[in-house]
Amino acid sequence: MKNTLSRFTAILLVMMMLPAPASWATCGGGGGGGTGGMRSGGGSDEMVYHVPWRILKADDPPVKAGLVLYWAPTGANELQNSSLRNSRLLTFYAEQCVTMGVVDSNTPLGQKLVSGVKLPIAMLAEPNGTVVGKVENNKGYLRVEDVEKLIESEFKKRESALKEKFEGARNKAKAGDSENAIAELRGVVEQKCMFPKLAKDAAKELKKLGVTDVGQIFDPPNFDRAVGAKVERAVLRGLRAEDNANYVEAERLYLAAHQMDSADPVPLRYLGELYRHHTGEWDKARNTFNEILAMPADPLSRAVALHGLGKMTIHEGEFKKGLALMEDSVKEFPIALAYRNLAVYWNSEGDAAKTGFYTKKALELEPTDAYNLVFAAAFMAGNGRADEALKIAIQNEKLLPASYNLAAIYAQAGQKEKALALLKRHFFEYERYAAVRSKEMMEARVDAVFASLRNDSAFLALTKDADGKLQMPGSMSAPRN
Repeated sequence: MKNTLSRFTAILLVMMMLPAPASWATCGGGGGGGTGGMRSGGGSDEMVYHVPWRILKADDPPVKAGLVLYWAPTGANELQNSSLRNSRLLTFYAEQCVTMGVVDSNTPLGQKLVSGVKLPIAMLAEPNGTVVGKVENNKGYLRVEDVEKLIESEFKKRESALKEKFEGARNKAKAGDSENAIAELRGVVEQKCMFPKLAKDAAKELKKLGVTDVGQIFDPPNFDRAVGAKVERAVLRGLRAEDNANYVEAERLYLAAHQMDSADPVPLRYLGELYRHHTGEWDKARNTFNEILAMPADPLSRAVALHGLGKMTIHEGEFKKGLALMEDSVKEFPIALAYRNLAVYWNSEGDAAKTGFYTKKALELEPTDAYNLVFAAAFMAGNGRADEALKIAIQNEKLLPASYNLAAIYAQAGQKEKALALLKRHFFEYERYAAVRSKEMMEARVDAVFASLRNDSAFLALTKDADGKLQMPGSMSAPRN
Protein backbone atom coordinates (compact mmCIF):
# COMPACT_ATOMS: atom_id res chain seq x y z
CA MET A 1 0.00 0.00 0.00
CA LYS A 2 2.71 2.52 0.98
CA ASN A 3 4.78 1.90 -2.14
CA THR A 4 1.73 2.36 -4.35
CA LEU A 5 0.85 5.62 -2.65
CA SER A 6 4.39 6.87 -3.17
CA ARG A 7 4.16 6.22 -6.92
CA PHE A 8 0.92 8.14 -7.11
CA THR A 9 2.44 10.98 -5.09
CA ALA A 10 5.04 11.48 -7.80
CA ILE A 11 2.31 11.56 -10.46
CA LEU A 12 0.26 14.04 -8.43
CA LEU A 13 3.15 16.43 -7.90
CA VAL A 14 3.74 16.49 -11.64
CA MET A 15 0.04 17.09 -12.20
CA MET A 16 0.22 20.21 -10.02
CA MET A 17 2.15 21.88 -12.83
CA LEU A 18 -0.76 21.52 -15.26
CA PRO A 19 -3.58 24.05 -15.65
CA ALA A 20 -6.28 23.71 -13.01
CA PRO A 21 -9.63 22.28 -14.08
CA ALA A 22 -12.89 24.13 -13.92
CA SER A 23 -14.11 21.69 -11.30
CA TRP A 24 -12.97 19.56 -8.40
CA ALA A 25 -13.98 18.68 -4.87
CA THR A 26 -14.50 21.22 -2.16
CA CYS A 27 -15.95 19.74 0.97
CA GLY A 28 -13.88 20.24 4.08
CA GLY A 29 -10.68 20.58 2.16
CA GLY A 30 -10.83 16.95 1.10
CA GLY A 31 -11.70 15.49 4.47
CA GLY A 32 -9.67 15.52 7.63
CA GLY A 33 -11.49 18.18 9.64
CA GLY A 34 -12.24 17.68 13.30
CA THR A 35 -9.76 15.83 15.56
CA GLY A 36 -7.99 19.07 16.39
CA GLY A 37 -7.40 19.91 12.72
CA MET A 38 -4.31 17.70 12.46
CA ARG A 39 -5.38 14.09 11.91
CA SER A 40 -3.84 12.42 8.88
CA GLY A 41 -5.88 10.18 6.64
CA GLY A 42 -3.39 7.36 6.60
CA GLY A 43 -4.43 5.63 9.81
CA SER A 44 -4.57 6.01 13.58
CA ASP A 45 -2.58 8.86 15.09
CA GLU A 46 -2.91 9.26 18.83
CA MET A 47 -0.64 12.26 19.24
CA VAL A 48 -2.61 15.10 20.80
CA TYR A 49 0.10 17.65 21.64
CA HIS A 50 1.62 18.16 18.20
CA VAL A 51 4.72 20.30 18.66
CA PRO A 52 4.56 23.14 16.10
CA TRP A 53 7.84 22.38 14.36
CA ARG A 54 8.42 24.63 11.38
CA ILE A 55 10.96 23.70 8.72
CA LEU A 56 13.24 26.73 8.59
CA LYS A 57 13.92 28.36 5.23
CA ALA A 58 16.42 30.97 4.10
CA ASP A 59 13.71 33.57 3.43
CA ASP A 60 11.96 33.18 6.81
CA PRO A 61 11.75 36.44 8.77
CA PRO A 62 14.35 36.54 11.56
CA VAL A 63 13.34 35.63 15.09
CA LYS A 64 13.62 38.80 17.16
CA ALA A 65 12.69 37.70 20.69
CA GLY A 66 12.70 34.74 23.03
CA LEU A 67 14.66 31.62 22.16
CA VAL A 68 14.93 29.22 19.24
CA LEU A 69 14.99 25.45 19.62
CA TYR A 70 16.78 24.01 16.60
CA TRP A 71 16.26 20.35 15.77
CA ALA A 72 18.53 18.80 13.16
CA PRO A 73 17.15 15.31 12.42
CA THR A 74 18.87 12.60 10.41
CA GLY A 75 16.17 12.70 7.73
CA ALA A 76 12.48 12.33 6.89
CA ASN A 77 12.03 9.09 8.83
CA GLU A 78 13.15 10.63 12.09
CA LEU A 79 11.14 13.77 11.38
CA GLN A 80 8.00 11.63 11.12
CA ASN A 81 8.64 9.26 14.01
CA SER A 82 10.65 11.11 16.66
CA SER A 83 9.32 11.53 20.19
CA LEU A 84 10.01 15.26 19.72
CA ARG A 85 6.82 15.53 17.65
CA ASN A 86 4.48 15.06 20.64
CA SER A 87 5.00 16.99 23.86
CA ARG A 88 2.71 19.03 26.06
CA LEU A 89 5.64 20.94 27.56
CA LEU A 90 7.27 21.79 24.23
CA THR A 91 3.85 22.96 22.99
CA PHE A 92 3.65 25.29 26.00
CA TYR A 93 7.15 26.63 25.42
CA ALA A 94 6.11 27.35 21.82
CA GLU A 95 3.51 29.77 23.17
CA GLN A 96 6.09 31.30 25.53
CA CYS A 97 8.34 32.70 22.82
CA VAL A 98 10.36 29.59 21.97
CA THR A 99 10.42 29.11 18.20
CA MET A 100 10.50 25.42 17.20
CA GLY A 101 12.63 25.11 14.08
CA VAL A 102 13.71 22.08 12.05
CA VAL A 103 17.11 22.60 10.44
CA ASP A 104 18.31 20.90 7.27
CA SER A 105 22.01 20.20 7.77
CA ASN A 106 22.62 20.86 4.06
CA THR A 107 21.45 24.50 4.20
CA PRO A 108 23.71 27.45 5.11
CA LEU A 109 21.98 27.72 8.51
CA GLY A 110 22.38 23.99 9.06
CA GLN A 111 26.06 24.14 8.14
CA LYS A 112 26.58 27.01 10.55
CA LEU A 113 24.86 25.23 13.44
CA VAL A 114 25.65 21.54 13.04
CA SER A 115 28.68 21.24 10.77
CA GLY A 116 30.80 18.33 12.00
CA VAL A 117 28.19 17.33 14.59
CA LYS A 118 26.70 13.85 14.70
CA LEU A 119 22.96 13.97 13.99
CA PRO A 120 20.37 14.09 15.35
CA ILE A 121 20.91 17.01 17.71
CA ALA A 122 18.79 19.68 19.41
CA MET A 123 20.20 23.14 20.21
CA LEU A 124 18.69 25.99 22.19
CA ALA A 125 19.87 29.39 20.99
CA GLU A 126 19.39 33.13 21.24
CA PRO A 127 17.72 34.82 18.24
CA ASN A 128 21.19 35.88 17.04
CA GLY A 129 22.26 32.23 16.83
CA THR A 130 24.30 32.04 20.04
CA VAL A 131 23.83 28.50 21.36
CA VAL A 132 22.98 28.37 25.09
CA GLY A 133 22.53 24.60 25.38
CA LYS A 134 22.20 21.40 23.42
CA VAL A 135 21.10 17.79 23.61
CA GLU A 136 23.17 15.25 21.72
CA ASN A 137 21.75 11.94 20.57
CA ASN A 138 22.13 8.71 22.50
CA LYS A 139 22.76 5.79 20.15
CA GLY A 140 21.20 7.73 17.32
CA TYR A 141 18.09 8.93 19.17
CA LEU A 142 16.95 12.15 20.84
CA ARG A 143 14.66 11.77 23.85
CA VAL A 144 11.92 14.38 24.17
CA GLU A 145 12.36 14.34 27.96
CA ASP A 146 15.96 15.50 27.57
CA VAL A 147 14.94 18.33 25.25
CA GLU A 148 12.19 19.42 27.65
CA LYS A 149 14.74 19.52 30.49
CA LEU A 150 17.11 21.60 28.36
CA ILE A 151 14.52 24.35 27.94
CA GLU A 152 13.25 24.01 31.50
CA SER A 153 16.77 24.51 32.86
CA GLU A 154 17.37 27.62 30.73
CA PHE A 155 14.01 29.09 31.74
CA LYS A 156 14.75 28.55 35.44
CA LYS A 157 18.12 30.29 35.09
CA ARG A 158 16.57 33.27 33.32
CA GLU A 159 13.64 33.40 35.69
CA SER A 160 16.01 33.53 38.66
CA ALA A 161 17.83 36.51 37.15
CA LEU A 162 14.55 38.27 36.36
CA LYS A 163 13.29 37.62 39.89
CA GLU A 164 16.37 39.36 41.27
CA LYS A 165 15.57 42.34 39.08
CA PHE A 166 11.97 42.29 40.32
CA GLU A 167 13.02 42.18 43.98
CA GLY A 168 15.51 45.00 43.37
CA ALA A 169 12.75 47.12 41.86
CA ARG A 170 10.49 46.45 44.87
CA ASN A 171 13.25 47.53 47.23
CA LYS A 172 13.73 50.74 45.28
CA ALA A 173 10.00 51.41 45.46
CA LYS A 174 10.07 50.89 49.24
CA ALA A 175 13.01 53.27 49.48
CA GLY A 176 11.05 55.94 47.61
CA ASP A 177 12.95 55.66 44.31
CA SER A 178 9.77 55.37 42.26
CA GLU A 179 11.28 56.48 38.96
CA ASN A 180 13.89 53.72 38.80
CA ALA A 181 11.53 51.19 40.35
CA ILE A 182 8.98 51.83 37.60
CA ALA A 183 11.61 51.54 34.88
CA GLU A 184 12.84 48.19 36.20
CA LEU A 185 9.34 46.84 36.80
CA ARG A 186 8.41 47.73 33.22
CA GLY A 187 11.43 45.71 32.14
CA VAL A 188 10.01 42.70 34.00
CA VAL A 189 6.58 43.19 32.41
CA GLU A 190 8.19 43.23 28.98
CA GLN A 191 9.18 39.61 29.60
CA LYS A 192 5.52 38.54 29.97
CA CYS A 193 5.67 36.16 27.01
CA MET A 194 8.35 33.99 28.63
CA PHE A 195 7.62 34.75 32.30
CA PRO A 196 3.96 35.69 32.74
CA LYS A 197 3.85 35.01 36.51
CA LEU A 198 6.66 37.44 37.28
CA ALA A 199 5.23 39.93 34.81
CA LYS A 200 1.90 39.76 36.58
CA ASP A 201 3.58 40.39 39.95
CA ALA A 202 5.43 43.34 38.43
CA ALA A 203 2.18 44.75 37.08
CA LYS A 204 0.71 44.66 40.61
CA GLU A 205 3.68 46.57 41.94
CA LEU A 206 3.37 49.11 39.13
CA LYS A 207 -0.27 49.60 40.00
CA LYS A 208 0.75 50.47 43.56
CA LEU A 209 2.99 53.14 42.03
CA GLY A 210 0.13 54.55 39.96
CA VAL A 211 1.04 52.86 36.65
CA THR A 212 -1.95 51.16 35.03
CA ASP A 213 -1.08 51.02 31.33
CA VAL A 214 0.65 47.61 31.25
CA GLY A 215 -2.23 45.80 29.53
CA GLN A 216 -3.56 42.32 30.15
CA ILE A 217 -1.23 39.56 31.31
CA PHE A 218 -2.55 36.01 31.11
CA ASP A 219 -1.87 33.23 33.57
CA PRO A 220 0.49 30.57 32.17
CA PRO A 221 -0.63 26.99 31.57
CA ASN A 222 0.07 24.38 34.24
CA PHE A 223 3.50 22.85 33.63
CA ASP A 224 3.08 20.25 36.38
CA ARG A 225 3.72 16.87 34.79
CA ALA A 226 1.11 15.04 36.88
CA VAL A 227 -1.60 17.54 35.95
CA GLY A 228 -0.41 17.43 32.35
CA ALA A 229 -0.70 13.65 32.23
CA LYS A 230 -4.35 13.87 33.35
CA VAL A 231 -5.14 16.54 30.79
CA GLU A 232 -3.45 14.59 28.01
CA ARG A 233 -5.31 11.39 28.92
CA ALA A 234 -8.62 13.24 28.82
CA VAL A 235 -7.88 14.74 25.40
CA LEU A 236 -6.74 11.37 24.07
CA ARG A 237 -9.90 9.68 25.34
CA GLY A 238 -11.89 12.47 23.72
CA LEU A 239 -10.07 11.88 20.44
CA ARG A 240 -10.90 8.17 20.59
CA ALA A 241 -14.55 8.98 21.27
CA GLU A 242 -14.53 11.40 18.32
CA ASP A 243 -13.00 8.69 16.10
CA ASN A 244 -15.92 6.46 17.09
CA ALA A 245 -18.42 9.22 16.27
CA ASN A 246 -19.38 9.52 19.94
CA TYR A 247 -19.40 13.28 19.78
CA VAL A 248 -21.29 13.87 23.03
CA GLU A 249 -18.64 11.93 24.96
CA ALA A 250 -15.84 13.64 23.05
CA GLU A 251 -17.26 17.05 23.99
CA ARG A 252 -17.49 16.01 27.65
CA LEU A 253 -13.87 14.87 27.72
CA TYR A 254 -12.50 17.91 25.90
CA LEU A 255 -14.40 20.18 28.30
CA ALA A 256 -13.08 18.18 31.27
CA ALA A 257 -9.52 18.61 29.98
CA HIS A 258 -10.11 22.35 29.55
CA GLN A 259 -11.40 22.64 33.11
CA MET A 260 -8.26 20.93 34.46
CA ASP A 261 -6.13 23.68 32.92
CA SER A 262 -8.05 26.62 31.47
CA ALA A 263 -4.82 28.22 30.18
CA ASP A 264 -4.04 25.25 27.92
CA PRO A 265 -5.28 26.02 24.37
CA VAL A 266 -5.04 22.45 23.06
CA PRO A 267 -8.28 21.03 24.54
CA LEU A 268 -10.02 24.10 23.12
CA ARG A 269 -8.55 23.37 19.69
CA TYR A 270 -10.09 19.90 19.71
CA LEU A 271 -13.37 21.23 21.10
CA GLY A 272 -13.66 23.99 18.51
CA GLU A 273 -13.05 21.59 15.63
CA LEU A 274 -15.63 19.19 17.07
CA TYR A 275 -18.24 21.95 17.05
CA ARG A 276 -17.27 23.24 13.61
CA HIS A 277 -16.78 20.03 11.71
CA HIS A 278 -18.94 17.41 13.41
CA THR A 279 -21.87 18.90 15.35
CA GLY A 280 -22.37 22.07 13.32
CA GLU A 281 -22.68 24.23 16.44
CA TRP A 282 -20.96 27.14 14.78
CA ASP A 283 -21.76 29.66 17.52
CA LYS A 284 -19.92 27.44 19.99
CA ALA A 285 -17.11 26.86 17.49
CA ARG A 286 -16.70 30.58 16.88
CA ASN A 287 -16.63 31.35 20.60
CA THR A 288 -14.09 28.58 21.20
CA PHE A 289 -11.79 29.66 18.37
CA ASN A 290 -11.98 33.29 19.48
CA GLU A 291 -11.07 32.21 23.01
CA ILE A 292 -7.92 30.58 21.62
CA LEU A 293 -7.01 33.71 19.68
CA ALA A 294 -7.54 35.91 22.75
CA MET A 295 -5.11 33.91 24.92
CA PRO A 296 -1.43 33.05 24.60
CA ALA A 297 -1.51 29.99 22.35
CA ASP A 298 0.95 27.92 20.37
CA PRO A 299 1.13 28.62 16.60
CA LEU A 300 -0.68 25.40 15.66
CA SER A 301 -3.66 26.08 17.90
CA ARG A 302 -3.89 29.61 16.52
CA ALA A 303 -3.66 28.31 12.95
CA VAL A 304 -6.49 25.81 13.48
CA ALA A 305 -8.64 28.51 15.06
CA LEU A 306 -8.03 30.94 12.19
CA HIS A 307 -8.78 28.25 9.59
CA GLY A 308 -12.00 27.25 11.34
CA LEU A 309 -13.21 30.84 11.52
CA GLY A 310 -12.28 31.33 7.87
CA LYS A 311 -14.17 28.24 6.71
CA MET A 312 -17.33 29.26 8.56
CA THR A 313 -17.05 32.87 7.41
CA ILE A 314 -16.80 31.84 3.76
CA HIS A 315 -19.85 29.58 4.02
CA GLU A 316 -21.84 32.43 5.53
CA GLY A 317 -21.09 34.73 2.61
CA GLU A 318 -18.20 36.94 3.75
CA PHE A 319 -15.77 35.53 1.22
CA LYS A 320 -12.88 38.00 1.31
CA LYS A 321 -12.92 38.07 5.10
CA GLY A 322 -12.90 34.28 5.22
CA LEU A 323 -10.06 34.14 2.70
CA ALA A 324 -7.98 36.54 4.80
CA LEU A 325 -8.51 34.37 7.89
CA MET A 326 -7.32 31.25 6.08
CA GLU A 327 -4.31 33.11 4.68
CA ASP A 328 -3.52 34.22 8.22
CA SER A 329 -3.82 30.58 9.30
CA VAL A 330 -1.03 29.31 7.06
CA LYS A 331 1.14 32.32 7.93
CA GLU A 332 0.74 31.46 11.60
CA PHE A 333 1.52 27.79 11.00
CA PRO A 334 1.07 25.69 7.85
CA ILE A 335 -1.48 22.87 8.01
CA ALA A 336 -2.64 20.74 5.08
CA LEU A 337 -6.33 21.32 5.86
CA ALA A 338 -5.96 25.08 5.43
CA TYR A 339 -3.94 24.70 2.23
CA ARG A 340 -6.65 22.45 0.77
CA ASN A 341 -9.36 24.96 1.60
CA LEU A 342 -7.32 27.78 0.08
CA ALA A 343 -7.14 25.66 -3.08
CA VAL A 344 -10.93 25.27 -2.89
CA TYR A 345 -11.39 29.03 -2.67
CA TRP A 346 -9.19 29.87 -5.64
CA ASN A 347 -10.67 27.11 -7.75
CA SER A 348 -14.08 28.67 -7.15
CA GLU A 349 -12.59 31.97 -8.31
CA GLY A 350 -11.19 30.31 -11.43
CA ASP A 351 -7.56 31.05 -10.54
CA ALA A 352 -5.71 28.02 -11.91
CA ALA A 353 -2.27 29.02 -10.69
CA LYS A 354 -3.28 29.57 -7.05
CA THR A 355 -5.43 26.44 -7.05
CA GLY A 356 -2.47 24.32 -8.11
CA PHE A 357 -0.09 26.18 -5.80
CA TYR A 358 -2.07 25.47 -2.63
CA THR A 359 -2.78 21.87 -3.55
CA LYS A 360 0.92 21.33 -4.07
CA LYS A 361 1.60 22.98 -0.71
CA ALA A 362 -0.70 20.49 1.01
CA LEU A 363 1.02 17.57 -0.70
CA GLU A 364 4.47 18.88 0.19
CA LEU A 365 3.46 18.96 3.86
CA GLU A 366 2.02 15.44 3.85
CA PRO A 367 2.82 13.67 0.56
CA THR A 368 1.34 10.29 1.50
CA ASP A 369 -1.65 11.54 3.48
CA ALA A 370 -4.79 9.90 2.15
CA TYR A 371 -6.91 13.06 2.36
CA ASN A 372 -4.34 14.94 0.29
CA LEU A 373 -4.13 12.11 -2.24
CA VAL A 374 -7.88 11.86 -2.73
CA PHE A 375 -8.19 15.64 -2.95
CA ALA A 376 -5.49 15.84 -5.63
CA ALA A 377 -6.99 12.82 -7.41
CA ALA A 378 -10.19 14.82 -7.89
CA PHE A 379 -7.97 17.45 -9.51
CA MET A 380 -6.57 14.75 -11.81
CA ALA A 381 -10.05 13.56 -12.74
CA GLY A 382 -10.91 17.10 -13.82
CA ASN A 383 -7.77 17.21 -15.95
CA GLY A 384 -8.71 14.19 -18.03
CA ARG A 385 -6.68 11.73 -15.93
CA ALA A 386 -9.68 9.80 -14.66
CA ASP A 387 -7.95 6.42 -14.83
CA GLU A 388 -5.20 7.45 -12.39
CA ALA A 389 -7.73 9.21 -10.19
CA LEU A 390 -9.97 6.15 -10.05
CA LYS A 391 -7.04 3.98 -8.95
CA ILE A 392 -6.44 6.29 -5.99
CA ALA A 393 -10.18 6.38 -5.23
CA ILE A 394 -10.39 2.59 -5.21
CA GLN A 395 -7.38 2.30 -2.89
CA ASN A 396 -8.87 4.80 -0.43
CA GLU A 397 -12.56 3.97 -0.78
CA LYS A 398 -12.85 2.81 2.83
CA LEU A 399 -11.82 6.26 4.09
CA LEU A 400 -15.20 7.46 5.33
CA PRO A 401 -14.25 11.15 5.92
CA ALA A 402 -13.13 11.41 2.27
CA SER A 403 -16.48 10.18 0.89
CA TYR A 404 -17.39 13.56 -0.64
CA ASN A 405 -14.22 13.87 -2.66
CA LEU A 406 -14.33 10.21 -3.62
CA ALA A 407 -17.80 10.94 -4.99
CA ALA A 408 -16.32 13.88 -6.90
CA ILE A 409 -13.84 11.59 -8.62
CA TYR A 410 -16.52 9.17 -9.72
CA ALA A 411 -18.85 11.95 -10.85
CA GLN A 412 -16.16 13.44 -13.09
CA ALA A 413 -15.34 9.97 -14.39
CA GLY A 414 -18.98 9.57 -15.49
CA GLN A 415 -19.92 6.96 -12.88
CA LYS A 416 -23.14 8.50 -11.62
CA GLU A 417 -24.42 5.69 -9.44
CA LYS A 418 -21.12 5.28 -7.62
CA ALA A 419 -20.90 9.04 -7.07
CA LEU A 420 -24.41 9.18 -5.61
CA ALA A 421 -23.71 6.20 -3.35
CA LEU A 422 -20.62 7.87 -1.94
CA LEU A 423 -22.42 11.17 -1.47
CA LYS A 424 -25.15 9.33 0.40
CA ARG A 425 -22.48 7.71 2.56
CA HIS A 426 -21.01 11.14 3.25
CA PHE A 427 -24.32 12.76 4.20
CA PHE A 428 -25.86 9.93 6.21
CA GLU A 429 -23.02 7.79 7.55
CA TYR A 430 -20.17 10.22 8.07
CA GLU A 431 -22.23 13.28 9.01
CA ARG A 432 -24.28 12.75 12.17
CA TYR A 433 -25.87 16.18 12.61
CA ALA A 434 -28.47 17.89 10.45
CA ALA A 435 -26.82 21.30 10.91
CA VAL A 436 -23.67 20.04 9.21
CA ARG A 437 -25.48 17.89 6.67
CA SER A 438 -27.47 20.84 5.31
CA LYS A 439 -24.28 22.83 4.76
CA GLU A 440 -22.60 19.92 3.00
CA MET A 441 -25.62 19.39 0.77
CA MET A 442 -25.50 23.05 -0.24
CA GLU A 443 -21.82 22.75 -1.09
CA ALA A 444 -22.59 19.75 -3.29
CA ARG A 445 -25.32 21.64 -5.13
CA VAL A 446 -23.02 24.48 -6.11
CA ASP A 447 -19.84 22.46 -6.55
CA ALA A 448 -18.74 22.24 -10.17
CA VAL A 449 -17.50 18.69 -9.72
CA PHE A 450 -21.13 17.62 -9.64
CA ALA A 451 -22.17 19.72 -12.63
CA SER A 452 -23.16 16.56 -14.50
CA LEU A 453 -25.61 15.73 -11.69
CA ARG A 454 -26.98 19.18 -11.01
CA ASN A 455 -30.33 18.59 -12.71
CA ASP A 456 -30.52 14.89 -11.90
CA SER A 457 -33.63 14.05 -9.88
CA ALA A 458 -31.80 11.55 -7.65
CA PHE A 459 -29.08 14.10 -6.86
CA LEU A 460 -31.66 16.80 -6.10
CA ALA A 461 -33.55 14.42 -3.83
CA LEU A 462 -30.33 13.44 -2.05
CA THR A 463 -29.48 17.11 -1.37
CA LYS A 464 -32.99 18.31 -0.59
CA ASP A 465 -32.04 19.71 2.83
CA ALA A 466 -29.42 22.15 1.44
CA ASP A 467 -29.32 25.32 3.56
CA GLY A 468 -29.18 27.72 0.60
CA LYS A 469 -26.35 29.95 1.90
CA LEU A 470 -23.93 29.48 -0.99
CA GLN A 471 -24.60 30.67 -4.51
CA MET A 472 -23.53 29.01 -7.75
CA PRO A 473 -19.74 28.89 -8.30
CA GLY A 474 -17.86 31.35 -10.48
CA SER A 475 -17.90 34.61 -8.50
CA MET A 476 -16.94 33.90 -4.94
CA SER A 477 -15.66 37.42 -4.52
CA ALA A 478 -19.06 38.96 -5.30
CA PRO A 479 -21.42 39.95 -2.49
CA ARG A 480 -24.00 37.32 -1.65
CA ASN A 481 -27.24 37.31 0.30
